[in-house]
Amino acid sequence: MVPDMTTNGGFEPVFCTVVPPHVLDKLARNDDPALAGPARRTLMRDSELRGRRRVTTEFALAAAPTAKAPSDRPLRTIYDAGHGTALPGTEVRGEGTDPGRDATVNRAFAGLGATFELFLKAYARHSIDGDGLPLDATVHYDENYNNAFWNGEQMVFGDGDGEIFLDFTIPIDVIGHELTHGVTQYTANLTYYGQPGALNESMSDVFGSLIKQYTLGQTAAEADWLIGAGLLAPGVTGKALRSMKEPGSAYDDDVLGKDPQPATMDDYVRTGRDNGGVHINSGIPNHAFYLAATALGGHAWEKAGRIWYDVLTGGELSDRAMFTDFAALTVKAARERFGDGGEELQAVSKAWEQVGVRIP
Repeated sequence: MVPDMTTNGGFEPVFCTVVPPHVLDKLARNDDPALAGPARRTLMRDSELRGRRRVTTEFALAAAPTAKAPSDRPLRTIYDAGHGTALPGTEVRGEGTDPGRDATVNRAFAGLGATFELFLKAYARHSIDGDGLPLDATVHYDENYNNAFWNGEQMVFGDGDGEIFLDFTIPIDVIGHELTHGVTQYTANLTYYGQPGALNESMSDVFGSLIKQYTLGQTAAEADWLIGAGLLAPGVTGKALRSMKEPGSAYDDDVLGKDPQPATMDDYVRTGRDNGGVHINSGIPNHAFYLAATALGGHAWEKAGRIWYDVLTGGELSDRAMFTDFAALTVKAARERFGDGGEELQAVSKAWEQVGVRIP
């Protein structure tokens, strides 16, 4: 059985991290214990959490939230794990309270708000479930934890090891990325394996990038199209975790190795690791979105983002959709929203052609 296979008959939340397993695997094999130790502990913790996620899903052990946020504003709560692993931890900031002295808490709070605002203002979506779901996050998780994740119910942020990764609340697109896994969970519920899993990861990168662009007021031409800029420590030769503009160029480091993401189907990676390469092959649909958005210009959330959102939430996207299926639906969505003769249809069609995804 493929890991975390889903059906549209019901939600199956998956455990989704922002740092791919192949990056942590590379670190865990390093000769320097200061680098290998935190990576090994992070991998072990992620494996344990992934297993727990499947158990709580299968036996319906996860409690549903009892409160709903007002439709036009978020209901955020930030917790502090105190470098432990018990979730959610101690509440340290709630909705309507002023910023405190902990910058990590403040960044997490702001990132949840920015994500809520993008989906509300651009797409009239009320929180990640579309129905005012409260947004919870835990910071200072575990010791030297090199990841951030969405566990189907809340966000969790590690502080990083300080050697390779810094605080995971620093890049707002990481926060947006993980919360978008929640949006996908409540809509298309894309299977977290192979091409559907890569689409799942790509949706999170797309909207994570759009949240950053929206917050900064950037056009597609002004955006850096990087995921996780500011996350890598100063000694690392790299600029981010991933690049939507140039997949495969985010880092090239003696310790981390080289970014393995392909930009086109010519370099598609076939692997059984990382749930069939979900973090690797997501570079292909990521690049297609970048090409479409920059061809259209202006604010990327208004046209390209609107098309991608229509597909994600429109009800026609199968949970086991392949790249060609998704591409065909974006073409259909562009036509339905903007018309046959519009630049939008041409930009989307050409973008998929450029990355080698053939539309049936």
